[in-house]
Amino acid sequence: MSVTELYSRYTRVWIPDPEEVWKAAEIIKDFKEGDTVLHLKLEDESTLEYSIGPKDNALPFLRNPDILVGENDLTALSYLHEPAVLHNLKVRFLESNHIYTYCGIVLVAINPYEQLQIYGEEVINAYSGQNMGDMDPHIFAVAEEAYKQMARDEKNQSIIVSGESGAGKTVSAKYAMRFFATVGGSANDTSVEEKVLASSPIMEAIGNAKTTRNDNSSRFGKYIQIGFDRIYHIIGANMRTYLLEKSRVVFQAEEERNYHIFYQLCASSSLPEFKDLTLTSAEDFTYTSLGENIFIEGVNDAEDLVKTREALTMLGVKEIHQVSIFKVIASILHLGNVGIVSERDGESCHINRDDTHLHHFCRLLGIEQEQMEHWLCRRKLVTTAETYVKNVSYAQAVNARDALAKHIYAHLFDWIVEHINKALHTSTKQHSFIGVLDIYGFETFEINSFEQFCINYANEKLQQQFNSHVFKLEQEEYMKEKIPWTLIDFYDNQPCIDLIEAKLGILDLLDEECKVPKGTDQNWAQKLYSQHSKSGHFEKPRMSNKSFIVVHFADKVEYQCDGFLEKNRDTVYEEQINILKASQFQLVADLFHDGKDAGPPSATSKTSKINVRAAKPVPKGHNREHRKTVGTQFRNSLHLLMETLNATTPHYVRCIKPNDFKESFVFDSRRAVQQLRACGVLETIRISAAGYPSRWTYPDFFSRYRVLMTKKDMTIGDKKQVCKNLLETLIKDPDKFQFGKTKIFFRAGQVAYLEKLRADKFRFACINIQKTVRGWLQRVRYRKIRKSAITLQRYGRGYLARRYAEMLRLTRAALICQKQYRMVRVRREYLRTRRAVITIQAFARGMFIRRLYQEFLLHHKAMIIQKTVRGWLVRKKYLRARYAAIVIQCFYRRVRAKRQLKQLKIEARSAEHFKNLSVGMENKIVQLQKKMDNKSKEYKTQNEQLVVTNTTLESEVTKLQKEVETLRSRQTPGTKVTSLQEELEKLRAELQEANAQRKQIEEEFSNEKQGLQQRVEELEKENTLLKKEKEEMNRRIQTSNQGVDVSQKEIRLQVELDEERQRYQNLVKEFSRLEQRYENLQEDMSSMKFHPGHRRNPSNQSSLGSDSNYPSINMSEVGDTDDTIQQVEEMGIEKAAMDLSVFMKLQKRVRELEQERKRLQTSLEEVEELSKQKGNEPKSSTSEDDINADLAYNSLKRQELETENKKLKNDLNELRKAVADKASDNNSSNELQEGYNLLLNQLKAANEELDVRKEEVLMLKTQIVNSTRQSENINHIDSNDGSELTNNKKPVDSEDAVDAPDLKKLLEAQLQTQSRQHKDELEALHTQIELLKDNLEKKQEMLDHFSTLSPEALVEFSVQQEITRLTNENLDLKELVEKLEKNEKKLKKQLRIYMKKVQELEVSHATKSRPELTRQVTVQRKEKDFEGMLEYYKEDEPLLVKSLITDMKPNAVSATVPCLPAYILFMCIRHADYINDDQKVHSLLTSNINAIKKVLKRNNDDFEMTSFWLANASRLLHCLKQYSGDEAFMTQNTAKQNEHCLKNFDLAEYRQVLSDLSIQIYQQLVRVAEGMMQPMIVSAMLESESIPSLAGVKPMGYRNRSSSLDCESGGPVGYTLQALIKQLGQFYTTMADHGLDPEIIQQVFRQLFYSINAVTLNNLLLRKDVCSWSTGMQLRYNISQLEEWLRGKNLHQSGAVATMEPVIQAAQLLQVKKKTSQDAEAICSLCTALSLQQIVKILNLYTPLNEFEERVTVSFIRDIQNRLQDRIENNQLLVDTKYTFPVLFPYTPSALSLETVHIPASLSLDFLTRV
Repeated sequence: MSVTELYSRYTRVWIPDPEEVWKAAEIIKDFKEGDTVLHLKLEDESTLEYSIGPKDNALPFLRNPDILVGENDLTALSYLHEPAVLHNLKVRFLESNHIYTYCGIVLVAINPYEQLQIYGEEVINAYSGQNMGDMDPHIFAVAEEAYKQMARDEKNQSIIVSGESGAGKTVSAKYAMRFFATVGGSANDTSVEEKVLASSPIMEAIGNAKTTRNDNSSRFGKYIQIGFDRIYHIIGANMRTYLLEKSRVVFQAEEERNYHIFYQLCASSSLPEFKDLTLTSAEDFTYTSLGENIFIEGVNDAEDLVKTREALTMLGVKEIHQVSIFKVIASILHLGNVGIVSERDGESCHINRDDTHLHHFCRLLGIEQEQMEHWLCRRKLVTTAETYVKNVSYAQAVNARDALAKHIYAHLFDWIVEHINKALHTSTKQHSFIGVLDIYGFETFEINSFEQFCINYANEKLQQQFNSHVFKLEQEEYMKEKIPWTLIDFYDNQPCIDLIEAKLGILDLLDEECKVPKGTDQNWAQKLYSQHSKSGHFEKPRMSNKSFIVVHFADKVEYQCDGFLEKNRDTVYEEQINILKASQFQLVADLFHDGKDAGPPSATSKTSKINVRAAKPVPKGHNREHRKTVGTQFRNSLHLLMETLNATTPHYVRCIKPNDFKESFVFDSRRAVQQLRACGVLETIRISAAGYPSRWTYPDFFSRYRVLMTKKDMTIGDKKQVCKNLLETLIKDPDKFQFGKTKIFFRAGQVAYLEKLRADKFRFACINIQKTVRGWLQRVRYRKIRKSAITLQRYGRGYLARRYAEMLRLTRAALICQKQYRMVRVRREYLRTRRAVITIQAFARGMFIRRLYQEFLLHHKAMIIQKTVRGWLVRKKYLRARYAAIVIQCFYRRVRAKRQLKQLKIEARSAEHFKNLSVGMENKIVQLQKKMDNKSKEYKTQNEQLVVTNTTLESEVTKLQKEVETLRSRQTPGTKVTSLQEELEKLRAELQEANAQRKQIEEEFSNEKQGLQQRVEELEKENTLLKKEKEEMNRRIQTSNQGVDVSQKEIRLQVELDEERQRYQNLVKEFSRLEQRYENLQEDMSSMKFHPGHRRNPSNQSSLGSDSNYPSINMSEVGDTDDTIQQVEEMGIEKAAMDLSVFMKLQKRVRELEQERKRLQTSLEEVEELSKQKGNEPKSSTSEDDINADLAYNSLKRQELETENKKLKNDLNELRKAVADKASDNNSSNELQEGYNLLLNQLKAANEELDVRKEEVLMLKTQIVNSTRQSENINHIDSNDGSELTNNKKPVDSEDAVDAPDLKKLLEAQLQTQSRQHKDELEALHTQIELLKDNLEKKQEMLDHFSTLSPEALVEFSVQQEITRLTNENLDLKELVEKLEKNEKKLKKQLRIYMKKVQELEVSHATKSRPELTRQVTVQRKEKDFEGMLEYYKEDEPLLVKSLITDMKPNAVSATVPCLPAYILFMCIRHADYINDDQKVHSLLTSNINAIKKVLKRNNDDFEMTSFWLANASRLLHCLKQYSGDEAFMTQNTAKQNEHCLKNFDLAEYRQVLSDLSIQIYQQLVRVAEGMMQPMIVSAMLESESIPSLAGVKPMGYRNRSSSLDCESGGPVGYTLQALIKQLGQFYTTMADHGLDPEIIQQVFRQLFYSINAVTLNNLLLRKDVCSWSTGMQLRYNISQLEEWLRGKNLHQSGAVATMEPVIQAAQLLQVKKKTSQDAEAICSLCTALSLQQIVKILNLYTPLNEFEERVTVSFIRDIQNRLQDRIENNQLLVDTKYTFPVLFPYTPSALSLETVHIPASLSLDFLTRV
């Protein structure tokens, strides 16, 4: 493309300007080859003739099209040059308030000097996991890119943050570290990320200071390595620092300050812990008052010191060390105020003896004041022959004092950094790291010294690394796309680096001059001139011999040589350092001691007296080590840094300072250009422009420039070939573009040329359209004019004709009007007279009629009174007769009821006796057997433990005795005593240590217990508050006025109810979190314990109990603790249902800990006693004899009980046979009664036999004990032959001896039982007396009331009282009858069961078949009277839970009734309730809840499983409500369902537990669904083209490059809207198939649509590329598709559409006009769901896709802000994606009857029996 085509009329260009650097202009005349002048028009409409030529100016830079202005990436600009970059940054910063912009691989960050709300946690979550080019530029995007590349490529990363002082480097590095701490938080509770962030306030306090450019300027460079493990969690960090500005300690320029820590200490000097520092205001100290301004606006130094101390504590710096640090810092301030007085000769000086600051300095450092006073004014000189002391002048003394202050502070700084690294160090192996380099940028001032030279040297090295990395990435992109490329020429600053660091370079010559004894800065400058005068990067100033110029990559810098040698030497007198090394404070001595100078001083102290020369080598070696130059140290550390950076993948952040006045959003173009040149941004642009900076994918290019194609090209199917044909046609030079594999590469300016062609094509098309439309409009206008003229003529002629006709009509009308008027006048007079006569007649007739009506009315009233009185008299008479009849009937019925009651009581006594006998006998036998088994096991285990302990102790004793004998033989008596004493002391120390550990564990347990109790109390308070709020709300609802609008009241109540439900569900979530935390703490405590011997820990307990995160109501625990019951009564049922489990677990835990403590104490005492009694063998033998006697006694007792049990079983079998024989006859009714009587007789006989057996057992007990003890005594006393006389006499004596205590125990037990019975009877009598007293009081009140009543009222009252009494008695009798009927039915049913079992036994004996077949036959019989219950044995409960919950798959019951497991579980619960087994109910419900929990935990990301168990849990909850017997839940039940209600237990507490479980399952379901939808939302809602060819395409620059995407997987997967709708449909189908309630499904989709809204809106607010009109159109269409899907699924009433209102309004905002004030008013009324910040953000991000669309002006945005500034709203920019609506589980009863439920055989539930 020729120059003439580019520089044609209307082309816009950039021309230089001295004030604004670059100014915009427009060409008004075509430029031709050879022209020397370019005619331009400026923006202020003035013209300019811009001279062009080889001696004048080159052709100006071309401007980019408006469509490219404000791009996120500077490399997306078509023309890449300095004015384009500057203008793009300025537009983004001032108009859109965007402080971040990409420039290739560099993030340019402009300091806004204002706190922006773009760094919150929601922004971190939004950028986490996103590709770098998908979102707007941000420091979080760079951090996410580094984190992602570290995880994907397994390579270390670095983020290099650079810039001038005040540009925001420290803040950017801090935000990057905050991102890593949030995204890569530590896996355990070590809080490493908090420690990493805590290092920032410490380093800012000791390393930052106020300068003229920045209030918080970092005066050192630092490189922080954040370490990650294999799962990329932070495990530690390490910090390296570079070139601390030590000179700031002793000197500050005007309006500058020293380091912050000095002012923080002075501001806090009044605190009691700092009184010892003797500090005052910072104005009183020389080192802090040189800048003449000790304050910073908006900064509180005292508060900052509190934060610094908190950070030091968090990093593990002890309080003692903190005090020592503050003492050292305070001593530096006192050192600066030490007064040095010059002597008269000027060659010496001294310090006053009474100098308080010197005293405080020495006191705080713990050094000798006289020595420091001496060496501050003198120095030691060591020569070859001798060593002597020399006085120094005043200036030298002041310099030495300042050098000492700098040296102390530098060492303290290094010590703090070292301890921070120790605190951040971890023993875990580091897998990878991300380094954050916060280092100074290129600096140039009027006077540049050694510090600026080192800073610029470091920037030269970093720029070299940056250039090579950019070049490397550029070439990698070309190679990947397989396009031919040539070596790009880029600026290589290696010659400048060689000038500084090479051999005989500037640093080398500086070190050499420092070694010369009398080296000066001037001599060094002369050496530089002579050595480097021929270098291209070195220049000598014309007017100075004490400075030199280095040509850096950014600019020429002139350095003043004065002070270079002194700063490079960093000289400190050795004598002063030795005084500090001898400090009495360890910290001060450690600051100046290193490992190498520990040995030599001792050698020199011994040899110095003999030979003076012996001191020569040691000081030299020491001084050489000490005097290592600063330049050498900095060069070495810089080389180490470059090695680290070269081994990592770098990411660059360049911070720009927009102005020098720290004003918010003010852009100084000249300052910005200086920094852009210095930080390498323009070099990146130059490298990019040298190659192919513009890159387009083939589909994007086709979509954008298809308007330039012909119809023939459009018919070709291969888009790649079409693009090639088009480019070859449009751009003749083949070097201007290249075709890659996936992209087209363009030279700079080619995209602008294509845009120009596209705009010309559009402009030509617009002109044709305008021409056609204008011609059509003119023709239409002519036709309208002609038609109008003809119409006017026609109307004019008609008007004249109508005027003549009108005159004729008026003449005739006048005559008619006269005639009519006269007639009307006469007629009116007549009508008036007639009306008056009629009125008089009407009034007269009305008066007569009213009088007659009054008479009739009086007669009618009298008749009504008579009728009422007569009726009242008759009714009164009738009521008296009726009351009398009722009284007679009541008396008669009472007599009959008493008789019937008496008969029922007789029957009840007999039935109850039968029940007690039948149930109690079997239970007692089972209990006795279990007790015997447990006792025998305990005795065996105890015996074995005692034997083991005895053997071990004996072996230890023998071993110790042998050791003692060997020691006695080997050692002398003295050594023996000492060894024994040492051993004794050692044992005592171990014992004390064990006691201390035990006390520590007890304290930890008590602290944990107190913390948990406090948390429980807080939860209780919250619950009481909620309950009060609920009651208050109910009271308000009841007392609210009826005149209030119903709709508003319902909305308000609904909002309050949702808030209350949200608070409750948050409490449930908090409760589960605390419970999990408690279990974790419990596990940690159990792992910390050490117990001798075996102890049953929670892992040995039942899995159903230990794994429970749900509150399980243990009836035994509730019954055992009176305080628990009392608390439940105080709290109420509703609150206790939620908090009782926590309280019970805490109580149980306290009891366990107390028992454990006692057990440990007893075990310890036992061990001590055994160790003391290890020689006492007879006692142990007697204890063994007692144990053997008890075992013998228990065995005999067990045998006796077994024989008794067999006998009882035989009697029971005979009884069953007798009943079966009687039941076989035909007369079933009589025989049934006879069988019943026979059964009663048999049971009575069995009971009597049992009493007899009990007495026999007691007698046998005494005999067995006597016999066993007799045999033991005989064996123990006489081991040889025993006489028969002794054998015969001993049992008698032993019997007498043993009988007495046994009988005593027996009598005591009997007396205790009798006393309990008497107490119970006494309490019953007391209650009866109280009841009688209450009755007497009531009767007395009734008598008093009777005395005040009239006779008639007394009769009525007595009748009413009698009626109520009889009614109550009737109700009581009915209840009694119902209970008796129930008992009778139960007994009859048990009798039938016994008879059937007897018949089954007979059949089994006859046919010899297996019991399974018999069971099947009985099941078939019971199907006839199936009551909807399922019976199972207690031992089958784990199998039930495993089959029905643990191993259950949703597809296994897909073809059956929905929620079948819930129905089966409830039917099992019904049977447990039916047999009145509370333990079974408790165990079943607890195990089911825990099993459901385990399944959900195992399948925490399975939507189908979560939906399945949400449906079943909610259905089980509904069943517990439906069949609870509560009338509120029984309104929709059938008669059969009412019969199936629970009879014995109130499971309201379990309903609450199931409700909480359902809430947690619902939250898990929503979380899983949101996780599955999360990757789809952005792509489906914002990126996919639902309306084809609607979205335009813009150039993207370097973003979305290969390093930002996962190349192996081919980049992120693109989802369409149909894929999202399909996923939603799968969710709906799954939940509907599982039988989930429709109301819950609606709430689920309401939450999911809220998530879609939040994610979509957040991405819209953070992406400039999607804020356009076409995206708004796509978004509106996508939302309409979602709304249509909701209507198709009948979910439109769920409120899901309302949650999408913000994104709907955002889409409308993108489409409406944005020009006039009327548009602003419309936007304000339209966007009610969007906040002001969100509206302004969208308007700032709005980007036109072509040049025909205008941008949103700044004035329009300001107008919107002014209109909406009074709106009350939150200032949050992004929507909270973690917000969840409170869920409500409405009660939906089931129409399914339980007896119709069919259990498929595939479930393997054969052990369940239908009842």
